[in-house]
Amino acid sequence: MNIKPLLEEMKILGASDLHLKVGSPPIYRIDGELRRVAMEPLTFDDVEAIVHENITKDREKRLLDEENQVDFAISLPGVARFRANVHRQRGSLAMTFRIVPYIIPSLEALNLPPILRELALRPRGLVLVTGTVGSGKSTSLASMIDVINSTKNVKVITIEDPIEFLHTDKKGLVIQREIGSDTTSFGSALKHILRQDPNVILIGEIRDVETMSIALTAANTGHLVLTTLHTIDATQTINRIISFFPIHQHQEVRFLLASCLMSVISLRLVRRSDEHGRVPAVEVMITTAAIREYLMDAEKLHLIKTAISEGVVEYGMQSFDQALMKLYKEGTITFEEAMHNCSNPTEFDLRVRGIEATTDNTWSLFEGGGGR
Repeated sequence: MNIKPLLEEMKILGASDLHLKVGSPPIYRIDGELRRVAMEPLTFDDVEAIVHENITKDREKRLLDEENQVDFAISLPGVARFRANVHRQRGSLAMTFRIVPYIIPSLEALNLPPILRELALRPRGLVLVTGTVGSGKSTSLASMIDVINSTKNVKVITIEDPIEFLHTDKKGLVIQREIGSDTTSFGSALKHILRQDPNVILIGEIRDVETMSIALTAANTGHLVLTTLHTIDATQTINRIISFFPIHQHQEVRFLLASCLMSVISLRLVRRSDEHGRVPAVEVMITTAAIREYLMDAEKLHLIKTAISEGVVEYGMQSFDQALMKLYKEGTITFEEAMHNCSNPTEFDLRVRGIEATTDNTWSLFEGGGGR
């Protein structure tokens, strides 16, 4: 069983993922939907052969034996890089491949709001890019790092598991460290990172309180820190950060967030109607004086949603529903797709029908199809 033709076809079809499982044919994920390949189901030996052909490092073999799963990356020259995961299910091996293009797409090519370029070029603070699995977090962060690398004479250190996008030095200096190959863990790498003289730190994912603590400390001591969380919006992200810590530290963490959190960017990929593929609907929260006050008071956290919707013109913020309204008015997505993904379907429906629930005009940029 040769995996190369399947990976090459993956790029041609525009698939984001390839799934291999004993008893099923290979399955691509295209525009969010699973699509089976017209071939015979994979046998136990087929999948075992693919796994052992691609797992070549002793550490990866050991992790698979000890933990029954392992993440790694492979390159297919002339095609793309792939992030891979091997895991066991019902006593056999299964694999998932995620495509990672060699060329890092621009923020414009990704249809991301221009404010993300401004955020990438700020000198310090914590920027969190959030969303569910497969929502475009890693690609968005890679694009923001490329903006920094192309524009500023700074040192960027990334800590990833595994390394996905490969950055070459441009105006900046980029050091990429992979868990397992270059360091033992996120915590271990971050303990010493400030001695490596970074200006910008990219943490592939926040997984525990130790990593979160060091990220907050680094952002609070004058560094720009970019990282991801598997949360769906700004409010849930803040609650998740606080929940990493014991209750007696919650107020301390709130004050720390208020001092160093610069932005929460949350992504949802929605199906296009004007062409094949998906387009991101993006919520952007920027920490203003008002939001800083809400961060410090648990009773006011719910007010952040309103502050995001009202911060369009002055700060460049936008809610999911505002982003979806713009996409709908431009004809990029259908009304049904917008309703399926919006946070407040009732208000969204009323606004589409011209029945405004409030008297504010902060939606006018989006209802005219011309938001930021």
